[in-house]
This record gives sequence, structure tokens and C-alpha cells, in this order.
Amino acid sequence: MAQKKKVKAKIVSQKQIAEQIYDLWLETKLAKDAHPGQFVAVYPHDQSTLLPRPISICEVSEDKKKLRLVYRVAGKGTAEFASYGAGDVLEILGVLGNGFPIDKAKGKQVFLIGGGIGIPPMLELAKQLHGKKQILLGYRDKDLFLQEDLARYGDVYVATEDGSVGTQGNVMDIIKSYGLQADVIMACGPMPMLRAIKKYAEEKEIKAYISLEERMACGVGACLGCVCRTTKTDAHSHVHNARICTDGPVFEAREVDI
Repeated sequence: MAQKKKVKAKIVSQKQIAEQIYDLWLETKLAKDAHPGQFVAVYPHDQSTLLPRPISICEVSEDKKKLRLVYRVAGKGTAEFASYGAGDVLEILGVLGNGFPIDKAKGKQVFLIGGGIGIPPMLELAKQLHGKKQILLGYRDKDLFLQEDLARYGDVYVATEDGSVGTQGNVMDIIKSYGLQADVIMACGPMPMLRAIKKYAEEKEIKAYISLEERMACGVGACLGCVCRTTKTDAHSHVHNARICTDGPVFEAREVDI
């Protein structure tokens, strides 16, 4: 694994693509080491905002010189990021975390499932994952950010909570409505969605790899705010715990207690 580095990254472009959702391209040498499911920690300039903000990697440019981050403004730090434009500089640490195990999906039918702000990590994964894949996306309403980008790499099915587009309900309702099947699941999204996927995978006896980044705080292992229970014993502390930011954020679903 490449050594983590704290670097200055220049903003190439930034635009708002949905309510409180921003699309940011950064020029950075970290791009060459990025894998689907990993993330970077972005530091606010405001010194009163102590910890960096972990943001998942949405896409890597073809020349591996730029990273795309699609994030939701959720507080003071991310609101600051949204105020910047092309030419501004951000300090980032990366590349962090363990991503999706692409090799586990070779030659298999795969569900790529994203819910809400868990949708962005699915884009680079969809690009790199060759073979049969069905992309299931869950949104609140008709603001279908990244849907067109993802549709270039597989069959996309959409669910909206308000029923304005696609299947009314959630991503599990898509599976039921269309009678879809898969051998492997790779997913990122809110905790209720991940719990439902874990249960479904156990019932169908298929492997599921889930990203628990929703529960992350600092992103660099400092705050211990993202500890989750696991079925395996940690080699250092000898307890059934793992830090999502350093041991994850991607885990095999049956290995974590969510």
C-alpha cells in the first residue's frame, strides 16, 4: 500500500450538481495511487475546524493526475470547501482506507449499490469493474446526481423515496420489483440500507462488501469515533473492534456487526 501523504491539491473545477451536493475536481499526485472505495481527508483552512473531513473518491482521471470528489455540505468544514473555485488550493491527506476488492467479482454477476452520498464511490468502481454489473441507486427525489455518469458503465436502476423517478422506495425494492439476481454485492450508503443488504446477502448466501464510511469522523484513526464491532478479534487490542477509517471503510458484510 502506498504511503499516506499530506499534499496541496489545486482545484481544477467545482460546481453544484444537486441540493447541497458539490462536484469537485482536484489536481494531485495522489490520484495515481487511488483505488475504488478509498478516500482522502480534506483540511479546512479555518483553524477553528480542527479535524479534516473524509471524502470518498468518486473518480480518477484517465491520466491519473486528477481526483473527483462529490460530497454533501453537512457542516462548517464542507461549507468552506463549497466556497472555493478553480485555482484555489486545498490540503489533503491520502490515499486512505481499504477499497473494494475488485478481484472478488471477476467473472461474476455483480450488484453495485449506492444510496445518497454513498453513490459517488460507485463511479470509479463501475469504471474498473469489467463484466456483468447492475447498478442500483437510491435517491431522496428526482435530483439524480451522477446517474448519467454511471449509466455509461452498466445497467442503472433507480429508486426514489418520494416515487418521483423509478421505483418508489429503496434499493431493496428495486431488486424485488425487477427480480434481479447477483453473485456478489458491493455497496455504499446509509446504515439502514447496509443492514438490509447484509441481511439479504446472508439469506441468499452471497458475498457482500459494504463501505461503512457514513460512520467516519476524522478519517485518520485519531478520534476513535468510527469503531465498529467485528466477528474477528483485533490483533493488537484483542477485542472485537475495528476502526472503519483504517481497517475499512470496506468490509465483508458478515465480518461486521451493524
